[in-house]
Amino acid sequence: MDPHLLRTFVTVTRLGSFSEAARELGYTQSAVSQQIAVLEADLGVALLNRRPVGPTKAGGRLLEHAGPLLVRLDAARADVARLAGAPSARLVLGTTPLAMGAALGSALAEVRRVYPRVDLVVRVLSQGALPAQAATGEVDLALIDGLAAPSDPLPLPDVGPLATVAVAEQPLAVALPTGHPLAGRPGLALADLSSARWLDAPDLAPAAARLRAATGIDGFRPATRYQGTDLRGLLTLVAAGHGLAVLPVSALDAAPGITAVPVRSPRLVHRTELVHGSLPEGPAALLARLLDGDRV
Repeated sequence: MDPHLLRTFVTVTRLGSFSEAARELGYTQSAVSQQIAVLEADLGVALLNRRPVGPTKAGGRLLEHAGPLLVRLDAARADVARLAGAPSARLVLGTTPLAMGAALGSALAEVRRVYPRVDLVVRVLSQGALPAQAATGEVDLALIDGLAAPSDPLPLPDVGPLATVAVAEQPLAVALPTGHPLAGRPGLALADLSSARWLDAPDLAPAAARLRAATGIDGFRPATRYQGTDLRGLLTLVAAGHGLAVLPVSALDAAPGITAVPVRSPRLVHRTELVHGSLPEGPAALLARLLDGDRV
């Protein structure tokens, strides 16, 4: 399958329109239609319904393959370009909201000392978006946090030959509103909280599916959905009784209206990993070495 045809197919499906896809890709509408026809002829099956525009059953299955395939192609191009290109004076760091710690600030200060003209960009993104951006070169380095068993790697998608290095592990705690019946406990088993009210905050805290997988117990149904990366807003909702959340202990220090009770079971930690592709010598490579050497 020609990757150009796959990219056109994915774009038409995402936009639900041949004309909108043609506008985005810079083709004529007839060229887009021809490309889809060629792809359908190659596979011997209709991939798109025309009115309204949407994937057929076979098209839906192809979409499951097309996304990872296109990411891997972009990752290969970016990896070769990094190796062949001159060192860049620009450093783009992608990070999940809770992955930034004190070690990062110190490491960036050292990078600025060595490369005083570095153009530094820090992007706060979701865990789901960062691995692919690291693979395709949209960010030079990614700091990604999440829930893991002690010393286990984070469960990241396979988007290319990425290096992953653990840079931090810290205990987890359940964020409870002050006055909650369990707030005085020395520790909690997550399984005992499966029927509690939970906050669904996928950009900040483990999702319900992750908690179910970790405990092997159904439940953890969200009472409130929080879409955003502002930790203060999330803790405000916890304090007001809208749901519980599992967070690293450092995120709960002196949080008003919150009592942090350590997670005793199962054995889990908040893990932060540095993720990147090939790194020619320059600001990104220096930052990677500094973070690798400053594990906390």
